[in-house]
Amino acid sequence: MNNTEQLRKELLGYLEKPHTHGPLSHIVKDFPERLINEKPAGLPYSFWQMLEHIRISQFDMVDFIRNPNYKEMEWPKDYWPADSEKATMKMWNESVKKYNEDVDALRKIIEDPKTDFFAPIPHGSGQTIFREVIQIVDHASYHLGELLVMRRVAGDWK
Repeated sequence: MNNTEQLRKELLGYLEKPHTHGPLSHIVKDFPERLINEKPAGLPYSFWQMLEHIRISQFDMVDFIRNPNYKEMEWPKDYWPADSEKATMKMWNESVKKYNEDVDALRKIIEDPKTDFFAPIPHGSGQTIFREVIQIVDHASYHLGELLVMRRVAGDWK
């Protein structure tokens, strides 16, 4: 196995068998509808706002990798739902579905033998696919851990 194949295998491992965090499917399994819009004590965001932030951020990074017409989003406004916006269980499930679709899109980018992990992304300012994949894994790791702790604080983790 050459270095590129090994790198591809390792990156896929972080998506498929997360080494630093539990998968989203595990963290949101049997999530109670009554908690979706709750903000655990001392936090400025609800469970749904956190889930949606993870999803939106991941979408943005995947879109940056694959879309030559990428349009930069405004931080923080475009990365978090409005505080007044309340989610339904349907919206929660849609966020989970879209998150998984973007993981699948990222997996396809990583698996593609034409992917050059270290070439600058043409429409970027020096970023590489490798950097973006690491950033996606790191961002998800951090916030998925936070989502799990939020469930514990809310008394809803077994």
